[in-house]
Amino acid sequence: MAHTTDPSWASMMFLADALVVDIGCLLSHAVVMARELSIPCVMNVREGTRTVRTGDVCRVDGSAGTVEVLEGA
Repeated sequence: MAHTTDPSWASMMFLADALVVDIGCLLSHAVVMARELSIPCVMNVREGTRTVRTGDVCRVDGSAGTVEVLEGA
C-alpha cells in the first residue's frame, strides 16, 4: 500500500504479493511493474493509506479492482 510510487520503489515491489496505490492510472509505474511481476494491482483507491494499517492482511483482486481488509487476520 502506497500513496504514490516511482522507480525507487522497484526493489520493494519484487517482494510484494500485490500492489495497492492511492493515486494512479493505467499507465502508472506501479501498474507497469505489477504486470511485469505478474501480481495483482489496484490503483486510485484514494484513502487506502489512511484505512489500511501496518500488519493488516488484505485480499487484492486486480481484475475487479477491489481491496478487502480481512477480519481477524
